Amino acid sequence: MTAPQPDRAGELTFDGRTIAFRPGQTIGAALTAAGVTSWRTTRGSGEPRGLFCGIGVCYDCILTVDEHRSRRACVTPALDGQVVRSDDPNEPLPMMGAHDG
Repeated sequence: MTAPQPDRAGELTFDGRTIAFRPGQTIGAALTAAGVTSWRTTRGSGEPRGLFCGIGVCYDCILTVDEHRSRRACVTPALDGQVVRSDDPNEPLPMMGAHDG
């Protein structure tokens, strides 16, 4: 006999891969449950990073969610239809609050 499948809340897309998640999961929890343990690298040495503290204190788990850069996967709720991608540490952040001219 097999264990019942937990209720699925939905699916998100991570770097082109479909990831199912359960109700109440964060993006970090959904990725980890799907076997994804790293989704960015450090600038200098290229070391893999994913969940570390799991409570939003550090920034090891940052990624891009629906085109919003540097979101912490451990505290960002997983929502049906989200497009999530690895963060590139070498890609410059957009200028915030800059004025033309």
